[in-house]
Amino acid sequence: FDSFNRRHDYLRISLTERCNLRCFYCMPSEGVELSPSTNILSDDEIIRLAALFVKNGVTKIRLTGGEPTVRKSIVELVGRLSELRKFGLKSIAMTSNGLALHRKLPKLVENGLTHLNLSLDTLDPLKFEIMTRRPGHEAVLRSLDLALKSTALQSVKLNAVVIRGLNDSEVPQFLELTKENLLSVRFIEFMPFSGNKWDKRKMISSSELLSSVSAIYPGVFKVSDEVNDTARSYKVPGYRGSFGFISSMSDHFCGSCNRLRLTADGQIKVCLFDSKEVSLKDLMRRGASNEELLRVIRGALGLKKEKHAGMDDIDIVNNRPMILIGDEPHQMFVRVKNPAFQTPLSFDRRKKTRLSGTRHASTVSFSTSVSTQQRLTHLDDQGRPAMVDVSGKEITQRSATAQGRIYIPEIAYNLVRNPSKSTIADTDTAVRRERSRAKGDVLTVAQLAGIMASKRTSDLIPLCHPIPLSHVSVELSLESRLSAIENEKNDKTYSIICRATTTCDDKTGVEMEALAAVSVSLLTVWDMLKAVAGKEMIIDEICVMKKSGGKNGDFVRCLDEEEASR
Repeated sequence: FDSFNRRHDYLRISLTERCNLRCFYCMPSEGVELSPSTNILSDDEIIRLAALFVKNGVTKIRLTGGEPTVRKSIVELVGRLSELRKFGLKSIAMTSNGLALHRKLPKLVENGLTHLNLSLDTLDPLKFEIMTRRPGHEAVLRSLDLALKSTALQSVKLNAVVIRGLNDSEVPQFLELTKENLLSVRFIEFMPFSGNKWDKRKMISSSELLSSVSAIYPGVFKVSDEVNDTARSYKVPGYRGSFGFISSMSDHFCGSCNRLRLTADGQIKVCLFDSKEVSLKDLMRRGASNEELLRVIRGALGLKKEKHAGMDDIDIVNNRPMILIGDEPHQMFVRVKNPAFQTPLSFDRRKKTRLSGTRHASTVSFSTSVSTQQRLTHLDDQGRPAMVDVSGKEITQRSATAQGRIYIPEIAYNLVRNPSKSTIADTDTAVRRERSRAKGDVLTVAQLAGIMASKRTSDLIPLCHPIPLSHVSVELSLESRLSAIENEKNDKTYSIICRATTTCDDKTGVEMEALAAVSVSLLTVWDMLKAVAGKEMIIDEICVMKKSGGKNGDFVRCLDEEEASR
């Protein structure tokens, strides 16, 4: 019990920080720094802590991640947790993205898994790949289908994070999944965590969603909720399953919270939105007894607040990203400075989804109010990729200049500057040098590759228009910058800079052709030099420097003082 007399009998255990999806609204382009494997709880440590919690009143354990199925020992771990039933454990649940679950689900159920939550934000295979940066939509549906057919699972739930203008138009299709299946679909409010690009304008409140659903299904009625359930549940008359709303932001359920969380690296969190943590792993590895661990757990629980902060005050800077906690929404990663969702999307995909024994709405349109002042130009009104229509534009003279740089180590710099000489005499370097020379003159080959790439841009980038270029210029040059402090060298002392200019007389611009030329030129340099410098090279700073022509006018990038001095 905490200081507000709330009984905590539900433990969520994150088994890993790793995930096999890369949801674009969750993961920053630079990735996420994972804990070393030695910092992750071992199976024995998980079982020890789980047993301690169960013997002190926990009756339900949920396994989360990251993605729990990527942990190699997941099946055996469920079996070991099942042995805790003799101490009072009643259910073992898991939240999964379903990508690899279908291969392990039968064994997991056999070993004691009783409840399953699947995370799936879209029923559109194409949108799935756009959102997750990975294929696998069919695999997730296969896992869902297999779960629905299981007679041993006590419940199957489908979690969907609803984001305004992105997937809110699919709500009726999700509801149709409950027509002939004993499935609970839960719509989760978009929640703020470090690095997930949360924007209050993109959050649709549960009350707003319910109002929209009721307009389409007038007979929707409330059903009784389970004790301590996070979702407010409803049913469409005549449908076997149910649906609900998890309103963590607009209408919190803190008063009935019964959850404790154990992160993959052994920290206990008493509230999902509280950044304060205590490391049980460190205590165990220092030899703490179970009694000492219990004192720490009870001390942490005693500090649990009556309710978390409002949506405008939650500490998303210091709190962990979702992937490092483990909970219902898809994994959310480390901090990003970019503003969130500056481009509203509108999707209304009216497509049937293959699921055994399930019929789906094919004529219902559903969308909340979304601003259309900004949108991705390469998506049509149904959210499908489409080439921009330029038939109404005038032919004008256009040009673009792009620039990029590849940082290289000194040995590579010297080889490119003077291929016939080497300042390093050891045998291994000599062999690598000869391999590099075998491919020819680095800068010349890279220059030719860049010119060829600019002319084939529409073959490389699917939605680019094929443009008859009137001129392509690609230049590569060596640069050496020594620090002013006693000629100090660093990993950015030596580089090759590439500049490409493309021109044409056409209806659309040539920025992509210039960028393609720079990118492929620098990739060619990397390929030419990888025998001597494969691990040290970094391609960076690729951007459009200037453009002219077109209705948006001319553009010149302003260089800061450091860049201008190069």
